[in-house]
Amino acid sequence: MSDSQKQQRVVIVGSGMAGVQTAVLLRERGWPGPVRLIGAEPHAPYDRPPLSKAVLLGTGEETEAPLFDIDFAGLGIELELGRTVTGLRADERLLETDAGPVHYDRLVLATGAEPIALPGSEGVPGVHRLRTLDDARKLRKVLAARGRVVVVGAGWIGAEFATAAREQDCEVTVVEAAATPLPGALPAAVTEPMRGWYEEAGVTLRTGVAVAAAERGGVLLDDGTRLAADAVLVGIGARPATAWLRGSGVALGPDGAVLADSRLRTALPGVYAVGDCASFPSARYGERLLVHHWDNALQGPRTVAANLLAEGHADGEADMVEHDPVPYFWSEQFGRFVQYAGHHAEGDELVWRGDPDGAAWSVCWLRGERLAALLAVGRPRDLAQGRKLIQQGTAVDRAVLADAAVALKKAAR
Repeated sequence: MSDSQKQQRVVIVGSGMAGVQTAVLLRERGWPGPVRLIGAEPHAPYDRPPLSKAVLLGTGEETEAPLFDIDFAGLGIELELGRTVTGLRADERLLETDAGPVHYDRLVLATGAEPIALPGSEGVPGVHRLRTLDDARKLRKVLAARGRVVVVGAGWIGAEFATAAREQDCEVTVVEAAATPLPGALPAAVTEPMRGWYEEAGVTLRTGVAVAAAERGGVLLDDGTRLAADAVLVGIGARPATAWLRGSGVALGPDGAVLADSRLRTALPGVYAVGDCASFPSARYGERLLVHHWDNALQGPRTVAANLLAEGHADGEADMVEHDPVPYFWSEQFGRFVQYAGHHAEGDELVWRGDPDGAAWSVCWLRGERLAALLAVGRPRDLAQGRKLIQQGTAVDRAVLADAAVALKKAAR
């Protein structure tokens, strides 16, 4: 450990999973200097997946707040909550905040992502989003009233919210501008079978029509139809929460993501980026990835912590690690457990395992002879074995891959 690190202050902006894990790992791995975690929300740091489940429904141990079970004070992590960071003066190593400037020696950007707003919906009564603990608490009251709900967007959040709303006996309509659910995330051939899930759950799914405007008491569609609603949930995607970095010298991509390198460093000395706000170059897939999922916020801090610690070594550059995980996420919707591992692209070959009209099936994406990605519906063993094949870069046998009766791991050549 470098003596200089004992006086080096690491400041982490963002108190979600990525920021919290970075702070904890720095302490667990022996960072001797001050560690400060700044969060915009006033709440103690909490986990987000339960927001669309336990918190929204008011069930389970995490009903009120899914707090991280971490003794921040015991670890020597300074928490500054309810503080908004507004700018960065990199030449002075200063963060600008609503409570005054903050000095850093090393900086970690972990500000996550923010929901994309429906144009013109700001300030319209009854329009909601689902990203924070406060959002979930407000929506829990909406669902408890068992009213009419319109969900804008048939993405992952839209489907999960629709699931919860039906569990509370709400009347639910989901409106999607694209022709099929989950546009952009999965090809239409894969998502078309999911249309039936909505019908089974008693949800009206309207595709191929956009919401022109949110109004008091409902929404106006671009075909002139008005849908009455007691509440409107907007789930049309998220973008990196990085507007405050414009003009700071931190390079941002067209999607707003911080352009981190393979070690999660930015172009500025001593500044790293991790989680939903950052993209990274993947050697595995040959392209830059922006991953807005919980597992990425868990994996990235391991890289950041290791590389911050390596900076103080004589052979620091040689000791640094690369960040190139196999992306992974899951979703619980309409009584199904959906998991995805890897990254697919247009042109990858689709191989089905099982009947998509059945209760459990998987889809594999092949790139040449190797598995690039896998979607598993009710087949967790496929996911676990497929994720390992992707990680290892193992060549696979297509015929074995397509046989749902044969363990996926046996497809390895």
